Amino acid sequence: MPFCNPDINCAKCVRLLAFRLQNRQKFPSYHNAPVQSFGALEAQILVVGLAPGLNGANQTNRPFTNDYAGDILYPALKKFNFATGNYGKIKNDGFELKNVRVTNAVRCVPPQNKVTGDELKNCRPFLIDEIKSMPNLKIILSLGLVAHNAVLSALGYKLSAFKFAHGATHFLENHNLVLLNSYHTSRYNINTGVLTSQMFENIIQKMKELL
Repeated sequence: MPFCNPDINCAKCVRLLAFRLQNRQKFPSYHNAPVQSFGALEAQILVVGLAPGLNGANQTNRPFTNDYAGDILYPALKKFNFATGNYGKIKNDGFELKNVRVTNAVRCVPPQNKVTGDELKNCRPFLIDEIKSMPNLKIILSLGLVAHNAVLSALGYKLSAFKFAHGATHFLENHNLVLLNSYHTSRYNINTGVLTSQMFENIIQKMKELL
């Protein structure tokens, strides 16, 4: 099955479309469109976040790039040899992922960084196609509850079957996959101490061991 990306002018979500058009006027140099995934489809690991940040991926067209969450995610991946080069917060910085692909449950930036159930549902086919298009996929790392639930929904599981918890490892036997949970690497979670850099590095270490 071919991998499916949203059209640059995707109109599935009325609210997100309106916000996108508003941002094209306000920030004409930004990408302001659905954000493409980062990393090879041949990777064994898929990292799933929530949605692009307004001044992050929505600007750069690379998930978590120029976003505080990426300042935690990408150095941790490099530390455990899942990336090469230096993360420079722009799309063409030479930073490359190794055996990892990064995407979001919702591909367009939402107002106030909050997505609706309908927006998650509208974007679900793209996540379904992405998972199906990764022939070597073994581990999905969900960053936060919303991403965790999006993955379960994409794979056809009941949300009640696998409870989100930081560090939890769920074996999805019907798909021969492991779903690993982490708190999102957001600025809010770091600033409030919900997640620390060390806690997140422990997750990446666990991910490496699971391979």
